[in-house]
Amino acid sequence: MATIIPVASFDCVVFGATGDLTTRKLLPALYYRFKDGQIPGTSRIIGASRSELSAEAFRERARDALKRFVPADDLSEESLTAFLDHLDYVAVDGAGEDGWTDLAQKLAERPDQVRPYYLATSPDLYGSICRNLSKHGLIGEKSRVVLEKPIGKDLKSAKAINDAVGEVFPEEQIFRIDHYLGKETVQNLLALRFANTIFDRLWTADVIDHVQITVAETVGVESRAGYYDTSGALRDMLQNHILQLLCLTAMESPLNLDANSVRDEKLKVLRALKPITAQDVQAVTVRGQYGAGAVDGKPVEGYLKDLGTPSRTETFVALKVEVQSWRWAGVPFYLRTGKRMPQKLSEIVVQFRASPFSIFPSEAFGREPNRLVIRLQPQEGMKLEVMTKDPGPGGMRLRPTNLDISFEETFKQRYPDAYERLLMDVVRGNATLFMRRDEVEAAWAWADSLIKAWSDRPEPPRPYAAGSWGPTASIALIERDGRTWHEEIR
Repeated sequence: MATIIPVASFDCVVFGATGDLTTRKLLPALYYRFKDGQIPGTSRIIGASRSELSAEAFRERARDALKRFVPADDLSEESLTAFLDHLDYVAVDGAGEDGWTDLAQKLAERPDQVRPYYLATSPDLYGSICRNLSKHGLIGEKSRVVLEKPIGKDLKSAKAINDAVGEVFPEEQIFRIDHYLGKETVQNLLALRFANTIFDRLWTADVIDHVQITVAETVGVESRAGYYDTSGALRDMLQNHILQLLCLTAMESPLNLDANSVRDEKLKVLRALKPITAQDVQAVTVRGQYGAGAVDGKPVEGYLKDLGTPSRTETFVALKVEVQSWRWAGVPFYLRTGKRMPQKLSEIVVQFRASPFSIFPSEAFGREPNRLVIRLQPQEGMKLEVMTKDPGPGGMRLRPTNLDISFEETFKQRYPDAYERLLMDVVRGNATLFMRRDEVEAAWAWADSLIKAWSDRPEPPRPYAAGSWGPTASIALIERDGRTWHEEIR
């Protein structure tokens, strides 16, 4: 059983408290941490939004949300009631003047508390909320501000948001959250690489043939259609989640686990990414948009039907990218993400090179090279594919066998959700798993070069059927190099 270390007592103010993110993710995450004894009983969670609600009405909304998004086995009336007793609410206009005095009075009741401000709002409000916090004297040494993605839609807008927040919060108090970095498997990637010499020595271009990173979703745009059509797969997933996974896969060893040491190494990877230009955009990128099809055996509409208007926004992206460093010279990274895929899946696949010579006869096996599969979801874990002898007296026949580690099965316990880990890190002031300003801006600088290349060579996204793995051109993208996508249906 994992040791639960309580954090300091805190007052967490959640702006956007009646929104979808708070309902689906933040309240369940805080409930689990409270239930496990990590949140002290003197802490408060204060909802803040423009809705005129009483504290009791907010608690009832929270009760409904927890019953909907927390499995019944994890809810008891005793723990639920105890958690709800720590919830409060203030009606606040983030962009205006209303409600700020009430919030200030509530926080003044306990001035020495650690004070995280979680901005679960539109990024357009980040600057005004932070200015109001400063104006009303609500920022101190124990304050932190949490920014949800997207931080801008390009480098220019990202800088504007960072400037606005940075006017009132020092960088060490700004936590730019990417929930993928809170996943247990992502953190284990650091342990795998830097705590095991067997992998550290193999993590080079001499041994690794290529790397694949896939983040696939079965859902369509649904209620996010308005936002998604101004964003697309590149801005929504690739510029943040997938690039962060690439950084952790490709980074050099930090000096230690200090937040800035880790982020310094990730920044080097982002700056080493080769820009994609108009000259090579068609050879190394594929944009797609889902049409009608079937997911989980059920018919679904296409993107244009979901959206209700014509659009050239991509719902799928596949890329071949290069990290221009000594360690990775000549090793391609194949990245892809899309909606309406056959299954919900996030994984990193490290494909090792085939042996240059085999002592076994060709009929013994297909000379499958070793492969390391790091599963982020579902069923977090790691799988190393190795060649072994097929049991029995029939001679030397080889077959691939998996050395499989499922975290849930191996350690026999529930693993905290990414938001649970990250929220507690905010309270502790540990920014290791959060993005620094220069990281965000370096990622946008690279993404902007790709967006410009697409605009210089404009063509509509390629269609693909919902329930497939994307346009056929994405298959050609990797197979023209003599490789293939890892698509093991689970």
